[in-house]
Amino acid sequence: MSIRVLSPEVASRIAAGEVVERPASAVKELVENSLDAGADEIRVEVQEGGRRLVRVVDNGVGIPADEAALAFERHATSKLRSADDLEHIATLGFRGEALASIASVAQVTLLTRHVDEAVGRLLRVEGGHLVSQEGKGAPPGTVVTVENLFYNVPARLKFLRQPATEAGRIVETVQRFAMAFPERRFSLVSDGRLVFQSTGSGRLHDVLVKVWGLDVGRQLISVGAAEEDEGFSRPGLAEAPRVTGFVGLPTLSRSNRNQILFFLNHRAIQDRSLAFAVSEAYRNRLMVGRYPVAALLIELDPALVDVNVHPAKAEVRFREERAVFRAVQKAVQATLAEHAPVPELRSDGLSWSMPGWAERREALLAAGQSMQPSFALPREQSTVNSQQWSVATDGSSQEPSWRDNPAVASSQPDAIEESTPTPASVDSSTNLPISQSTPAFPILRVVGQMGATYIVAEGPEGMYLVDQHAAHERILFEQMLGQQAAGGVAQQALLEPLAFEAGSSYSGLLAEYAEALAAAGFGLEPFGGDTWLVRAMPAVYGSVDPRRALEETLEGIADGRDLVGESKEAALVAVICKRAAIKGGQALGLEEMRQLVRQLEACQSPGSCPHGRPTMLVLSRMQLEKEFGRRG
Repeated sequence: MSIRVLSPEVASRIAAGEVVERPASAVKELVENSLDAGADEIRVEVQEGGRRLVRVVDNGVGIPADEAALAFERHATSKLRSADDLEHIATLGFRGEALASIASVAQVTLLTRHVDEAVGRLLRVEGGHLVSQEGKGAPPGTVVTVENLFYNVPARLKFLRQPATEAGRIVETVQRFAMAFPERRFSLVSDGRLVFQSTGSGRLHDVLVKVWGLDVGRQLISVGAAEEDEGFSRPGLAEAPRVTGFVGLPTLSRSNRNQILFFLNHRAIQDRSLAFAVSEAYRNRLMVGRYPVAALLIELDPALVDVNVHPAKAEVRFREERAVFRAVQKAVQATLAEHAPVPELRSDGLSWSMPGWAERREALLAAGQSMQPSFALPREQSTVNSQQWSVATDGSSQEPSWRDNPAVASSQPDAIEESTPTPASVDSSTNLPISQSTPAFPILRVVGQMGATYIVAEGPEGMYLVDQHAAHERILFEQMLGQQAAGGVAQQALLEPLAFEAGSSYSGLLAEYAEALAAAGFGLEPFGGDTWLVRAMPAVYGSVDPRRALEETLEGIADGRDLVGESKEAALVAVICKRAAIKGGQALGLEEMRQLVRQLEACQSPGSCPHGRPTMLVLSRMQLEKEFGRRG
C-alpha cells in the first residue's frame, strides 16, 4: 500500500478527536475562550445532552470583525506570539485548536461584536468550511452556537452515552469553572430548564454549597494560604505555591476520590500525586476505603509549570513536584490540626462522643463480652450444625482438624453431609446458582483472622486465606441476583420518606438508572426539580444511613469501574454489593467468620468477587512441608 498525505478535511477530523471527545469537551473549550476574553457572565445552553445544541453566550471583549473568520483556522490564537510565550502561559487556552476542531465536526454559528466596534459579525461554518458571513447588530461579546455535534463522524456519535449522562458531564464541567472562578457568574440551561447558576460573589464557599449542597457546605473548613516552601530552589513568594480552598471535616467522606478537586492558576487539573497528598493529610482520621472532600486552589508562577502536555489541558507537569506536594499536604494538615484534632486516646480507649456508647461499652465489659462489629447475614443461612462443634473448658469453640490423609475426613460421611451447604437452584437462562451434587468450594475450618481483613482457615489442601470483603461481595451478589430472578430484591422501607437533593451532578444518573435502581431495591420517586423521595432501600445495606447508601451507589455508578456484568441491572447490583459488604479492617467474631465461610461455600462462583478479584488464596500442605524442610 502506497504512502499518501491525508486531505486537510480528514486530518482535521482526526485532530478534532483529541480536543473534542464529547459535548462536555466542546463546552469546556468554548467557556475557556469566554473567560480568556474577560467575560464575567457566561451562559451555557444545551439540548439533548449537547448532541443537538450547545450555545455559549458571554459578555467579553468580543472578536474584531476582520479577525472573526481567522478564528476558525487551525492554530490561530491571540494568546501566543512566540515560542517563548510557552514558558509562562497565563491563559486557559493557547493552542488555537478549539474553534477549528469543533467546526470540523459540527455546524457552528458565531455572532460576535468587539467592544470598540459598532457592528458585530455573523459567521456560519459547517464541517470546517465557511458557509457565509455578514454584518450583524449585537451587544458586545460573543455567542457560539454548535449544532448537531459529530454529525459527520458517526463512529464518534455512536459512542456517546445517553443524553442524561452527557448532560451530567456538562453540568460537572460548568461547575468546575464556577469553582475556579467564583467571582464570575455562570448559568447552565439544559433542555429549557435552569439546572445550575452561581452567584458570582467571589466566595468559593457559595459555589460549593450550590454544587454539593448545604449539608456538605456546613462540614467544610477553610484552607489558608500555604507558607513559602523552602523546597523551591529559587526563593520568592511569587514562585512558592499558595494553597487556598476548602476541605471537609473527617466526618465527611466519600468512597472514591472524585470529589478531591484541584485548580492550578484557575485551571481544573487532574493529578494523582496531589490527591495522594490530601489523603495522606487525613491519615488516621478516615476509615480505610474512605476519601475526603476537597476543593483546593493552587497559585504558582506559570514559569514553574508546563500545561502543554495534552490537547485537553487537564494534565500538567511541575518543575518542583515535591514542593507542590508538600505545600498541599502541609496546608491541609494545618487546617485539620486546627479545626479537626485527632480523637483523644485515653487509658480506657478512644474518647467517643456517640450517645450511650460509654454506658453500652461498660455494660458489655462487665458481662465479659467484647464490642465487635458485625454484618447482617440471612437467618436461614446462619445456622451452624451444633454437632460439628465442641466447647473447650476455656469457652473457645473447637472444630475437628483435617487429617494428613484427606480420606480420613471422608470416613465420616454423616458429619460432612450435615455441614455441607446446599446451593440454591435457579433457572439456567439467568446463569444463577443451580443445585449441585458436590460443593464447588472445599469445607473449611476457620482458625482466626489476620489483619482484621483476611480469614485464616484450614482445608483439605492446606491453609486458606479468605478476603472477607471480596467473599461477602460474592455472597451478597448471588443473593441479590437470586432475589431478582425470584421476583424482587428484599427492601427495607423507611418510616418517613427521605428527601434526597440529587443536585445537578447526580440528577442525570438518577434519571438514567431509575429503573435499574428500582429493580435493585431502591424505592425512589421524583419530587420536583432535582429532589427525589427515597421510600425504601435494599435490605443488604442494613443500618447504613439511607442518604449515604444512595450517595455511595451513585458514586459507584459515576466512577464506572464497578460497572461489570452483561446488564445494567447486574452492574448496579455489583455496585451495591461492593458498598454493602463488610470492609477490610473490620474485626469479626469467630462465629461471624464461620457463617461467612459457610455462605461462601454455598455460592455458585465462590472463587472471585463480582469484579473478578479472588476471594481466597491457598498455601498447600506440600508448599509448607517444603518451606520447613520436611520434603526435599
